[in-house]
Amino acid sequence: MARSALMNVMIQAVTKAGRGLARDFGEVQNLQVSVKGPGDFVSQADLRAEEVLRAELERARPDYGFLMEEGGTVEGKDGQHRWIIDPLDGTTNFLHGFPHFAVSLALERQGQIVAGVIFNPATDELYSAEKGAGAFLNDRRLRVAARRKLTDCMIGCGVPHLGRGDHGRFLVQLRQVMSEAVGIRRTGAAALDLAYVAAGRLDGFWEESLSPWDMAAGILLIREAGGFVSDLAGGTDMFGRGDIVTGNEHVHKALLDTVNRPLTKS
Repeated sequence: MARSALMNVMIQAVTKAGRGLARDFGEVQNLQVSVKGPGDFVSQADLRAEEVLRAELERARPDYGFLMEEGGTVEGKDGQHRWIIDPLDGTTNFLHGFPHFAVSLALERQGQIVAGVIFNPATDELYSAEKGAGAFLNDRRLRVAARRKLTDCMIGCGVPHLGRGDHGRFLVQLRQVMSEAVGIRRTGAAALDLAYVAAGRLDGFWEESLSPWDMAAGILLIREAGGFVSDLAGGTDMFGRGDIVTGNEHVHKALLDTVNRPLTKS
């Protein structure tokens, strides 16, 4: 499959960072049996991956800015372009030796996401998309699933955990979706969940309390695979609000209505 120069730069960066994470993941699995545990090691793995990504991208596009999970915002000389980076999405999975994590990288041009890559080094799955050029898993073109009714759908979600999110609100949403969907899945890596929607593995997905680097690449993947994306208010301020709902045209609307429905008494 022919790729643009920009996509080659992005893929090279995420695969190099991913190779380092794969090596570190093997060490984490060994550290699981130790008394000290792998926490400090994982935080260093996260930082190393971000350093690799930044170095690779700065070498190729030295004037672009950055928005990074660990390193924050770095203004570039080129005020039109910004890399959005999550060097290790699914940190808790990584920490526990659970092979479901990813490197996520997106390029924002004048406020619009124009390219995105999500790479899971544990499975060697590379999801990529450029605006107007489609979405791919390795070399295979992606389309969102075609199911129209929630009663036929498997829906992904994010579950708020200790110290994060509105647990009561989520439980109301979960109860409503449980009453409609055939299955619900929580994998612990939002970027991969969004990639799974693009690939048709999940029919839809919703989550709150996210950051731009959790969503940026996945949003473009889904749109380029024919899907719909909005915030929980039905608008397009996913980054500002930190929430997202997605699916094909029919599932997106049904899921949006369902997660916003007040809890009915049973």
